[in-house]
Amino acid sequence: MKKVILVRYGEIMLKGLNRSSFENKLISNIKRALYTLGKAKIEKSQGRIYVEPEDEKFDVEKAMEKLSRVFGIVSISPALCVNNDFEEIKKCALYITKEALAKGIGTTFKVETKRGNKKFHMDSPEINRELGGYLLSELPLLRVDVNNPSFIVSVEVREFTYVYTELITGYGGLPVGTNGKAMLLLSGGIDSPVAGWMMTKRGVEIDAVHFYSYPYTSERSKEKVIELAKILSLYCYDINLHIVPFTHVQLEIAEKCPHDQMTIIMRRIMMMISEKLAESTGSLALITGESMGQVASQTIQSLAVTNAAVSMPVFRPLIGMDKNEVIDIARKIKTYNTSILPYEDCCTVFVAKHPETKPRLEKILLSESKLDIDKLIKEALEGIETIKIRI
Repeated sequence: MKKVILVRYGEIMLKGLNRSSFENKLISNIKRALYTLGKAKIEKSQGRIYVEPEDEKFDVEKAMEKLSRVFGIVSISPALCVNNDFEEIKKCALYITKEALAKGIGTTFKVETKRGNKKFHMDSPEINRELGGYLLSELPLLRVDVNNPSFIVSVEVREFTYVYTELITGYGGLPVGTNGKAMLLLSGGIDSPVAGWMMTKRGVEIDAVHFYSYPYTSERSKEKVIELAKILSLYCYDINLHIVPFTHVQLEIAEKCPHDQMTIIMRRIMMMISEKLAESTGSLALITGESMGQVASQTIQSLAVTNAAVSMPVFRPLIGMDKNEVIDIARKIKTYNTSILPYEDCCTVFVAKHPETKPRLEKILLSESKLDIDKLIKEALEGIETIKIRI
């Protein structure tokens, strides 16, 4: 018997002639996720990926945790692998059932078999029946419950036979790196990390840009955003986090533009800077955490005026979600507790008391004409600090 981890993927199966390139990218991402744990053989066969530890120190539990975050994977199981010999399968099933009982998960069970290898001399119902009877004879405490068992002894007969009792659900989606690269506008709030995570789930690599208004925002607010980027990197591996000095831009807007337009003009200049940065780093789109109607800058009129600042596509994966839905995802991906730390960001300083909620583009352009926007953007880009975050 040897230990392996069975990796299952879903949407990739629908990729027709491109399927192989998606599978190879998934394998590449699995290797990146596991490389700190020691040596392991990773290979694909018949719609499965197999991770076989080759190092005694290889931590299967830790590997399972890391694999559960790899996009493209729909589920994983720690399994034991034996030859297609029923006597070996029986010993293996007995061993793994004893392990399950030792964990205290209950005493009712059933056997489920998938016989992918049709050359095996027993069919699935026969294996279920014979194996179930054998386990009952060896472990009298067990009872069969086919409708609501405490655990399932799963048997997959392929080129070898795999036996397991655990199935851990993954996030699905597509492997990171199969859908190009985009620039995430990352604030310190709840929404933007979730937006970045959702686009990463669709196979998009991300870089991130954060606007920093020192001394109006503190060093701790910057550290908070770096921590958020580190959490995201657990899902998408490498992130270049670009910290843009934004204080001078905000002071200019506050001095020269109507106060009720400050937020929308600030958002437009953020988008302009982000687009320039995206173009210079190979990103093809921008990602924001905006949700329809959440704040003044996220009314349909405000979003239209913001969009007019750039020609690059802007992805807003949260646009139809309410706050509770976003919070649920933030909790699930472990960004929530960091996002709610009470350190202000640049979007919470220089805020108008009564911001414009239905801006008109011609009025905003007239107000912006009082600013030397090209110069402000150039200065901001020249002052960027880039932090390379790697898992």
